[in-house]
Amino acid sequence: MKNRKRWRALLLGVICLLPVHVFPVQAEEYWPEGPQIQGESAIVMEASTGTVLYEKNAHEHCYPASITKIMTILLAVENAGLDEEVTFSQDAVYKTEGSGISRDIDEVMSMRECLYGMMLESANECAYAIAEHVGKDYQDFINMMNDKAKELGCKDTHFNNPHGLPDEDHWTCANDIATISRAALQNDIFRMIVNTRRYTIPPTNKHSEETYLSNHHKMLNNYKGDEQYLYDYCIGGKTGYTSVAGSTLATFAEKDGMTLICVVMKEQGPAHYTDTRTLFDYCFENFQLWNVAENEKNYVEDIPEIKIFENEESFIGLNRDGCIVLPVAADFEDAVPKVQETHDDSQVIGQIEYTYANRRVGGANIEMTGTKVPEFKFQKKMENVKMPEKKVIRINIKYVVIGIMSVILLVGLGFGIYHLADNFYLIRYKFESKRQYRQRFKEMKDRKWRRRFRK
Repeated sequence: MKNRKRWRALLLGVICLLPVHVFPVQAEEYWPEGPQIQGESAIVMEASTGTVLYEKNAHEHCYPASITKIMTILLAVENAGLDEEVTFSQDAVYKTEGSGISRDIDEVMSMRECLYGMMLESANECAYAIAEHVGKDYQDFINMMNDKAKELGCKDTHFNNPHGLPDEDHWTCANDIATISRAALQNDIFRMIVNTRRYTIPPTNKHSEETYLSNHHKMLNNYKGDEQYLYDYCIGGKTGYTSVAGSTLATFAEKDGMTLICVVMKEQGPAHYTDTRTLFDYCFENFQLWNVAENEKNYVEDIPEIKIFENEESFIGLNRDGCIVLPVAADFEDAVPKVQETHDDSQVIGQIEYTYANRRVGGANIEMTGTKVPEFKFQKKMENVKMPEKKVIRINIKYVVIGIMSVILLVGLGFGIYHLADNFYLIRYKFESKRQYRQRFKEMKDRKWRRRFRK
């Protein structure tokens, strides 16, 4: 705790230094103009930073259709194991319509197989069965969907089913679907499933033959032999369509280390594919990703005090994964930083965030690195010094007592001898005085008896 307070104090010092001389504000900040598309609502978001590169009516409420299932799979992979058995209820089979893989009541499949069925073939009965299994109760799962949306910061979303079939109380927006997709892309299982072109479900207790699945997303897979919309950089996504929602499409693409999320809504097919490609091409051509730790020189120069030894690593530093995204015409130094303290994580003591053209374009955490002070040389030398072996001495109490008594006796005897020697003449004088006194007394007694005898 004391170390954390020390680094926070240092961080406040850095904050005070930044506005003074390090980062000048650029006079002109250019943001590329986006292309014209047919869809009524669209957004392109960079996945690592959450930076919005393009938007068109991105917060307008729309019916999502089957791209709803991105939230359903996100909750499933976070709350259930892939090998768990899912049983299809009567409601799962008969309260769903539209796309499906013809499952039967009491049919049992693994969660893995249900997820592939839902995301590749857009099977609505699989979505319903997943909701019942994960939520333990269908309505509880709907509540989970809305709670998760709120947790992620979605403000224009209200889910009322797990599959996206028409419902007046089931709506969202392009921005919120992109936000949910960004969270889902951080999960490896999600990435694996949405990137799968074909999958085979083995025989079940109700189906004696295998069930073959083919991904409907034509930018990833030549669904029904249609190859005209294939996109080399596509890594997955989800299709959607109802007569009320029109065509909806969420697509993920990766190029030159940059992952983009494109969501188009209220489209008329096949424009949802052509618009998505147009937006991807525009963003990949006009924006680039910058790693903060590799390019932030001013920040590093302002905190040399955090090193104890000249050749030692810093005790705090910038997270190596932090990035910002800028137009290709801009340099890293054109972004304006802001450092602020955080209290959420014991290892993260602050954040440096960047803005450009009045947009948040990313940032990086300022973290405690866990660097340890190296051992001194004399410590290593001492390790090589052989210490003498320790000898264990056993003590017998009986002999200790005898020894103590002997010492006391000898001391007493010595003291007696010393006292006798020191008073030898005094003792001799007293002895002689007593002897002489007895001699005189005897002589006096003899004289007395002689007198009596003469009388």
